[in-house]
Amino acid sequence: MGSYPISVHALINAPALKGKTVTSLSRDGLEDFVMSKNLKTQELEEPFFLLDLGTVVSLMNKWTRSLPSIQPFYAVKCNPDPAFLSALAALGASFDCASKAEIEAILALRVSADRIVFANTCKANAHIRYAASVGVNLATFDSIEEVEKIGRWHPKCALLLRIKPLLDDGVARFPLGAKFGALPEEVVPLLQAARAARLNVAGVSFHVGSDVLDSTAYRGAIAAARAVFDTATELGMPKMNILDMGGGFTAGSQFDETAAIIKAAVNTYFDSELPGLRVIAEPGRFFAETSFTLVANIIGKRVRGTLREYWINDGIYRSMNCIIHNDVPVTAIPFACTSNSVNPTCREAQTFISTVFGPTCDPLDTVLREYQLPEMQVNDWLVFPNMGAYAAACGSSFNGFKTSAITTHLVITPAIAN
Repeated sequence: MGSYPISVHALINAPALKGKTVTSLSRDGLEDFVMSKNLKTQELEEPFFLLDLGTVVSLMNKWTRSLPSIQPFYAVKCNPDPAFLSALAALGASFDCASKAEIEAILALRVSADRIVFANTCKANAHIRYAASVGVNLATFDSIEEVEKIGRWHPKCALLLRIKPLLDDGVARFPLGAKFGALPEEVVPLLQAARAARLNVAGVSFHVGSDVLDSTAYRGAIAAARAVFDTATELGMPKMNILDMGGGFTAGSQFDETAAIIKAAVNTYFDSELPGLRVIAEPGRFFAETSFTLVANIIGKRVRGTLREYWINDGIYRSMNCIIHNDVPVTAIPFACTSNSVNPTCREAQTFISTVFGPTCDPLDTVLREYQLPEMQVNDWLVFPNMGAYAAACGSSFNGFKTSAITTHLVITPAIAN
């Protein structure tokens, strides 16, 4: 993959970033930034995101250091924020797109079509025709019907056969096998169908599930991919040269273990193909989750005995859909900029059992329950870190609260500002 540019200049001149205001923050600078917003707009009507470009660079460096021979094709569906996509493109990432609109978004950043994989196994005819017209020539499939569509509308497209890894339950927080991937007994008929349609099956794709809990799942999936390579050879098909190991990656402490398992498995099962084998992956959460922080304003309050209930101007129908999609608790950091300017972070303040609601009329729109918070007031703030994955991307306009009204402010940490 080579080295990545790490200068501020390289990022701020990227297409969707050029001309944008980028605020340099110290490690403790979030408090000052939020307070400055509060002073400028005492009754801010909309929540906002902070996109930390320093985190994006750190994550790309982490990927390159741990998996230097695996090209990341960022999964656009995870977070399609234009500035974020532009930063990733400037850092050398390629892209996993699942629709015409996602392909259009990436091409608008002046990314070449050969840096896109159309990684949706069931594509509309119009989307296939569009991919052909713009030169997106790599796509996944897992059914004979998809072979027929691609053969008709995009015969020059190279294919990746997506297989369903035979995994034990619980290896990923969000398994995908019920919807995607060919079963072992379907591999031969699918390869034969592609050959009959005169399509080039260039390799194999798999996805062990989103937010993988057991890193050893990759070893089994890579072994299964090896079996498909061998089957294609036995059928007399052209030699495969692409291994796409999908997503499921997280940026936490487990990543180093995952990377070590992947490298060992590739060396074990594909030693005869190296170095001619092209290995790619489709990380989404890895890059997006920790790069974004959400800041929401408290718009309502109710006290019932010792219980504190707060309403904020964001919720599960806007950019906090990840509470449902991810099924993991979120963290709220209190910023009492309005009611306690002397101690806005409420250090050592008494806390109360609190509930935090979103702004809509649906009781399901509840962000936090039985959460310890200090005494907050209307127009104070709650800050939610790690809100970049499947958050605003999965939002709606329910009750008139539109995700399109939420702005993103670009910030940069000292790690890259130096």
